[in-house]
Amino acid sequence: MKDYPADKIRNIALIGHGSSGKTSLTSAFLFDVGATGRLTKVDKGNTVTDYEPEEIDRKISINSAICFVEWKDHKINFVDTPGYSNFLWDTKASLRAVDAAAVLVCGVAGVEVGTEKVWEMLEEFHLPRMIIINKLDRENANFARTLEAIQQFFGRQAVPVQLPIGEEKNFRGVVDLIRQKAYLFEKDESGKFKEEAVPADLKAEAEKKYRELVEMIAENDEKLMEKYLEKGTLTTEEIAEGFKKSILNHQLYPVFAASALLNIGVQNILDGILDVMPSALDCPEIKVKINGKEEVLKATADAPFAALVFKTISDPYTGRISLMRVFSGKASPDSTVANTGKNIDEKLTGLFFLQGKEQTPAGQAKAGDLVATAKLKATSTGDTLSAKGSGIEIPPIKFPEPSISFAIEPKTRADEDRISQASHRITEEDPTVRFERDPDTSQLLISGNGELHVRIITDKLKKRYNVDVELKPPKISYKETIKGRADVQGKHKKQTGGRGQYGDVWIKMEPLPRGMDFEFEDKIFGGSIPKNYIPSIEKGLIEAKKKGVLAGYPVVNFKIILYDGSFHEVDSSDIAFKIAASKAFKLAMKEARPTILEPIMSVEVYTPDAYMGDIMGNLNGRRGKVQGMEQKGNMRILKAVVPMAEMLDFEPTLTSITGGRGSFLMEFSHYEEVPSHLQQKIINEAIKEGRVRPEEE
Repeated sequence: MKDYPADKIRNIALIGHGSSGKTSLTSAFLFDVGATGRLTKVDKGNTVTDYEPEEIDRKISINSAICFVEWKDHKINFVDTPGYSNFLWDTKASLRAVDAAAVLVCGVAGVEVGTEKVWEMLEEFHLPRMIIINKLDRENANFARTLEAIQQFFGRQAVPVQLPIGEEKNFRGVVDLIRQKAYLFEKDESGKFKEEAVPADLKAEAEKKYRELVEMIAENDEKLMEKYLEKGTLTTEEIAEGFKKSILNHQLYPVFAASALLNIGVQNILDGILDVMPSALDCPEIKVKINGKEEVLKATADAPFAALVFKTISDPYTGRISLMRVFSGKASPDSTVANTGKNIDEKLTGLFFLQGKEQTPAGQAKAGDLVATAKLKATSTGDTLSAKGSGIEIPPIKFPEPSISFAIEPKTRADEDRISQASHRITEEDPTVRFERDPDTSQLLISGNGELHVRIITDKLKKRYNVDVELKPPKISYKETIKGRADVQGKHKKQTGGRGQYGDVWIKMEPLPRGMDFEFEDKIFGGSIPKNYIPSIEKGLIEAKKKGVLAGYPVVNFKIILYDGSFHEVDSSDIAFKIAASKAFKLAMKEARPTILEPIMSVEVYTPDAYMGDIMGNLNGRRGKVQGMEQKGNMRILKAVVPMAEMLDFEPTLTSITGGRGSFLMEFSHYEEVPSHLQQKIINEAIKEGRVRPEEE
């Protein structure tokens, strides 16, 4: 493969709402440059970038995938990203690796939820962008209507550089406003086209849109504005230079027209990327830490090597593959580099470019390029690899916290044996997934960004690692505590034909503040209980508190004072006093007004203003308490505390209320007492599960 300098490389993320045509456009790019021998299709499951079995089955992108094209003496790296909300963490991570983005908008559906969400990411990362109105061959597709919606959402800076020729099934080409040329495509998906004059019925509109475009370019530059006002026009070179500068400064977003499925307008988009999208050398310097101090890194080949690992792939044949964006310097396939954050050295055992899952050997990893390596020992997504001794650390990628959890139960013993290794491989690839054992319920929990996310992970467990599991709602980690005090005796006396058992304790039980768990105080004096039995008494209490008297849940927030008792010279033993302490605990619990506590979650709901009332009403119905509200861009953030038991089905409800525009974060906050009218239901469920017997209520 040809060696390309940084100024001849473009790194572009294809982003947008799910099913807006990102993967189909990628397929058309690859076909038009001759990288594939046919135009691959999502429906046929043969695309280069949707190669995982789960993606082929569901016909959606679940993971970001990399490919490249060589076009007119340039290399363009494309990152085909997921558009559905459960997988946008991967899209966000990929944006750290690119210099610009192409936002795909469906010409039928217009601006959708995913469009808004990825646009917010672009704003966060300050990335230049172009917009592609796709699927213009579809029934009810309308370029003008979609453009109007784009401008309403994202501003008049979204300016067309093309007009479509024909509508719906008659869509057959595009008018290039800057060149004032028409490109008419064959309808056979070949991508072949003829360059012609602008059709007569579009000439007036094309000239009008061209003048508007030139005016907007001039508006963004004082010198160009002066020339434009003086001469009434600008030269082709001035327009090109001013346009690219406006795009780089986020003052303009060029809008293109296409049908990826019919391969119409695709080569014009490739030309547009070369003309107006920035190279790695055009982009601002990045802020890094060098030996702990904040500094600026220049994206040049002669600076020290520095790369960010933005994705990890677990390949069944190659092993762990690390995808990295090289920001400066260069490295050879046998280099030893430093993982700055983890303070270890890594050997690069080969470098390659990815074309979906296919690998092309790379002679070097150079500034401005996207390159992969395999079998690094300890490097994970978000880590920096840099020249040894340089001390460069690029800010790590921040991943969202999981918002939903399910219990998973392996179906067989073999599945149980394999799940540990499989889960480790999955979390290497997807840092937003968590597998952990709940210490209170002993359930193995899987947590992710939504139900679809979790279900796809379990599909992957089965298909890739041969681990079959069942998903179930997680058990709620209830706890028990006391609201009153007690003073009781616990006595264990058993006489058999030989040595008997005797233990006798007097204890006081009293409540502690929330979060204090358990305290034990020894106030024995005068030798009523020998000192050597005290540890057994405490051990008996610790074991007994694992199971409360109401519903069999662990007991917390209480203190036990051991103040009296008696013993027998022959029959007393450690086990006898341990049993006596357990009996005393159960008696004291019943006398000290026991109650049940439930976990309360801190919840942040992100939603457009229009749905605030409905969401607040829904949270109130879930026994939630709203704590406050904030504004963030176009979104409102509603903060509340809600019982965990009420949040298990919140995700689909939020999606329904907001049409998919809402999202939420949830984490444990504290424990609170369950309302009395709900406690009996929990107790009845515990009896049904066999946690307690009816007489233990």
